[in-house]
Amino acid sequence: MLLRLPSLFEEGEDHERACSIAARTRELSQFLVQDLKVTDLGARWPGRVTWHDACHTLRELDIHSEPRQLLSEVRDLEQVEAIGCDTCCGFGGTFAVKHAEVSVAMADWKIRHIEEAGVTAVVSSDVSCLLQLGGRLKEMGSKVRALHLAEVLNTR
Repeated sequence: MLLRLPSLFEEGEDHERACSIAARTRELSQFLVQDLKVTDLGARWPGRVTWHDACHTLRELDIHSEPRQLLSEVRDLEQVEAIGCDTCCGFGGTFAVKHAEVSVAMADWKIRHIEEAGVTAVVSSDVSCLLQLGGRLKEMGSKVRALHLAEVLNTR
């Protein structure tokens, strides 16, 4: 659910519409696992991956196990928990612009643990996090890829 959408509107018709939209809006793994009751999509992805818990997905939407359940069904995929998988990547919207040095330090700390886990990819469902982590990985010359959950689930 988009928790903050209704709070953008005063009580009335627009608020009611926002509540209706928020109640029907789901994150991908939440929709697949909780609503459709599907975990095995027939995907095959050879490699060792770690999941990155995006701040809003974990803390506001309370999504933790769903993406891991989906990844556990992907053939030839080995899933490992990197140290700090639930720690912020440092992007945080304008935070990365206003506090660039801190943002980079947070991403680099996270990437060090991702690389120590010996993975070929870090997977998330948050595009901002993937931009942050993928950009830093590329800048550092790492072979670790940053992938969206949908990319992994759509492989055969």
